[in-house]
Amino acid sequence: MLRRFAQVDVFTTGPGLGNPLAVVLEADGLTTAQMQRFATWTNLSETTFVVPVTDEAADYAVRIFTPTAEIPFAGHPTLGTCHAWLEAGGVPRDPDRIVQACGSGLVQVRRTPAGLAFREPPMLRWGPVDETDLARVATALSIRRDEILDATWCDNGPGWMAILLESAERVLELRIGPSLHLDLGIVGPYPAASPVALEVRAAWPEHGSIVEDPATGSLNASVARWLIGKGVVQAPYVATQGGAIGRAARFEISQDPDGTILVGGTSVTVLTGSVDL
Repeated sequence: MLRRFAQVDVFTTGPGLGNPLAVVLEADGLTTAQMQRFATWTNLSETTFVVPVTDEAADYAVRIFTPTAEIPFAGHPTLGTCHAWLEAGGVPRDPDRIVQACGSGLVQVRRTPAGLAFREPPMLRWGPVDETDLARVATALSIRRDEILDATWCDNGPGWMAILLESAERVLELRIGPSLHLDLGIVGPYPAASPVALEVRAAWPEHGSIVEDPATGSLNASVARWLIGKGVVQAPYVATQGGAIGRAARFEISQDPDGTILVGGTSVTVLTGSVDL
């Protein structure tokens, strides 16, 4: 059966510079096994499937798969799916606030001058990292333990731990390999005069062949929650990601008056058509 399909570049500064996402726009009737098989075949960091809505508060519903597993939430699939759904003719109840249903519940997506932006989802795990894990991370990254200035669990769906290094330059120097058996965010600040506040890298070795994710909305949301709270950055700010692997992703981080984090960026459609599933 032919189903509408789009491939979208998310958090991008130009086609081919962000994070690609495969979106199956008419996934009703597909089994979990069929979805997983297609996500494994695309071999992208995530593939999403727009499925029938069961929550009347949602405008559309989505299931999100990596090459190896289904996950409840991820940032670039949220913005990319919303972008593709709107381009395909989706009409939200509120034109400026689209509501997505996913494994983490309802996620609000807004239209902003910088593109679509999602409100951070609830944190599933938050708090200190024990010394054994930090020593393991330092060894896997071939850095000294004292180069890790701070660390936290900041899991809002994919399972993130994050570490803070002294500078964006140091973050970009690191070599990330498959020996790091952990979903890890690595963050460092740019100099105060820079128009960009943070450089972010996302080690993702547990998800098929994807060792490093080029643009990661969920991680940037939880890092913003962490580092704004620590006083390292102030919203609004810009973060970049992917420079170490030939990408140029950009994140616009802002806050609502109630303190909720918003993660925004630009999405572009690079391919449309149909797939036989």
